[in-house]
Amino acid sequence: MRKLSTLTKSSLVTGAALAAAVGLAASPASAAGTWTVTGGGSFTGKSTNSTLTDSSTGTQLKCTTSTATGSAANASGASGTGIGSISAVTWTSCSGPLGITFSVAAQNLPWAINAVSYASPVTTGTITGVKAHISGAGCTADFGGATSGSTATLDVKYNNTTHVLSLLGTGNLHAWNVSGICLGLINSGDAVSYKGDYALSPATLQITSP
Repeated sequence: MRKLSTLTKSSLVTGAALAAAVGLAASPASAAGTWTVTGGGSFTGKSTNSTLTDSSTGTQLKCTTSTATGSAANASGASGTGIGSISAVTWTSCSGPLGITFSVAAQNLPWAINAVSYASPVTTGTITGVKAHISGAGCTADFGGATSGSTATLDVKYNNTTHVLSLLGTGNLHAWNVSGICLGLINSGDAVSYKGDYALSPATLQITSP
């Protein structure tokens, strides 16, 4: 086999270096976000239909009111990851079967709001980092991801016209560390769903993408 000349070797090395440099330069551009947020800032969302359902037993826990506070900063060309956040969530007048009443506490706050796709006027996405704990008369349970102690991801959509953030009841939320009279109604390892429509105030937030 004929040996490569010094000039040819030099050309190949230079070409490889140039290709690598071009590749590195292109990476940030290819990773650039396309999301635009206007009318952002702090918001409060209120739901009057929040419901937690155990997918295995059909047990439902319903709360009269749930209030979430959060924020989304105005941005252009942003990544959809962490486009907003939930800093606090409260639930009031929560009850389940047999007249059991519960208190619910959000954990691992803040939770991240992530935009995934857009079809005007609706942005679909996720809320990540979700954990919560319920306690009642002789009943406690934790809620998180697919393994004990992990955080959950919940699927959501946001309507720019109605300014409603809807939790769709899908994701990987599970019950863990269930004890007391909850056993049988909710069991550790059961997949659960959470639904609720949160009307945001002020009604100004717009999340869009070309």
